Amino acid sequence: MSESKPLTALPEWQALEGHAARLRDVPLRRLFADDAGRAERFSLEAAGIFLDYSKHRVDAPALDALLAVAKARGLAARIEAMFTGAPINATEGRSVLHIALRAPAGASILVDGKNVVPEVHAVLERMGEFAERVRSGVWTGHTGKRIRRVVNIGIGGSDLGPAMAYQALRSVSDRALELRFVSNIDATDFAEAVRDANPEDTLFIVCSKTFTTLETLENAKTARAWLVGQLGSDGAVAKNIVAVSTNGAEGARLGIDTANMFGFWDWVGGRYSVDSAIGLSLMVAIGPAGFREFLAGFRELDEHFRRAPFEQNLPVLLGVLGVFYNNFFGAETHAVLPYDQYLARLPAYLQQLDMESNGKRVDLAGRPVDYQTGPIIWGEPGTNGQHAFYQLIHQGTKLIPCDFIGFLRSENPLGKHHDLLMANLFAQSEALAFGKTAEEVRAEGVKPELVPHRTFPGNRPSSTLLLERMTPAALGRLIALYEHKVFVQGTIWGVNSFDQWGVELGKVLAKRIASEIEAAAAPALAHDGSTNALLRRYRKAQGRA
Repeated sequence: MSESKPLTALPEWQALEGHAARLRDVPLRRLFADDAGRAERFSLEAAGIFLDYSKHRVDAPALDALLAVAKARGLAARIEAMFTGAPINATEGRSVLHIALRAPAGASILVDGKNVVPEVHAVLERMGEFAERVRSGVWTGHTGKRIRRVVNIGIGGSDLGPAMAYQALRSVSDRALELRFVSNIDATDFAEAVRDANPEDTLFIVCSKTFTTLETLENAKTARAWLVGQLGSDGAVAKNIVAVSTNGAEGARLGIDTANMFGFWDWVGGRYSVDSAIGLSLMVAIGPAGFREFLAGFRELDEHFRRAPFEQNLPVLLGVLGVFYNNFFGAETHAVLPYDQYLARLPAYLQQLDMESNGKRVDLAGRPVDYQTGPIIWGEPGTNGQHAFYQLIHQGTKLIPCDFIGFLRSENPLGKHHDLLMANLFAQSEALAFGKTAEEVRAEGVKPELVPHRTFPGNRPSSTLLLERMTPAALGRLIALYEHKVFVQGTIWGVNSFDQWGVELGKVLAKRIASEIEAAAAPALAHDGSTNALLRRYRKAQGRA
């Protein structure tokens, strides 16, 4: 990476500023009118994904300039460094190898001189054996009953990943098994997850790399107490709780059999871990074969990202387009709009992936940046969002680039439903791009005083992503696409996309405040005036001094 100069001092960046200024007031209508082949020229199909990026406010010279910035920031070398196990997570001195989680069995990826791929496949084998035992009824709970309900306990990536993927792949899941997810320290989350549950046929999967995450540890303790209290035996823990963790000693303290613990590695970040043992609940739901198909989708996109030239590279194109709006058009948010109900949790999943990765204020050299980094990610499945927030996207004062995601075939073909769903997807991207002029509104006979209200400015950029069907492989491709897009943008901005120190301060303060809340005698409070007053009010409500 070019680190001798800050990003904004690079000549390639300054050249890009000129392209942004040139295109700022050029409507998409004109770009399409001037180039009859624009839709074909600005689209790409690779790794099972079709991308139409023609409705972006770029032309060929601007796109070349964007790719020149990526090259100047050493993107090619950084991609290769990640794939070969270099410790690119500089602030923690770690490799970044979520790509190893889906590497083929014969691959070699070295960390400190050791090939990690055999270990990955050994864990996958153990996961597969366990999943098959649960799915077949060979694995039973403490009282010998077949497992009918799996409750995943985790938080962050240990929850968002498997929860999103399970929702996405319900059509291929075993409907005799029900998956539930507990993440929040709010007792309501756990209470509702077990309210109608039978402890005899409920299996908990506790997902915590270190068994030190406050929320997960407390929920795991509560799960243990619930099982023992309901079944009357500490022996229930070994059959009704398994764990995904590297801390066998802490799991054993809870009574979890270490033979039923599935490990992963410090080079796997939580938000990149759904294809590791963190996905054990998903594997139980869709089966080992389905999970292997899931991994194959990741692997296909990984190989595309590593090998394809930048101008034909899906994550690179999405990444540089996002940088263009974020840094030159003042866009602060990015909407992800899946036109598939199975992907209802995808925007929430991508919030963590993107915002925890690139929500950084200093670059790799520790220098404060003088430009925007990661955007705010949000969205809802279509067409629900159309009846909620699309008004702001179409006629509001904020520029919000959008990703529309659709599937050519429905997993649940019913009447005209899918045709109408996809009609809405295509219509929304068209309306955002081209809008409706005042002249067109007047030509419809609209009263003059209403013309401004019914005019749509258009020129709102969007990408359209089309896949064949919502399969495990398709989901793997989509997740990997966004993982690598985030990596591209982090490289351009010069930030470490693989640490999350911003999460730590709140955790440290919460532990301190928790001890003050629980103290028998009134503690000496040394917070700010607001926090001290809030603590006293809460302690009073709890009947404490």
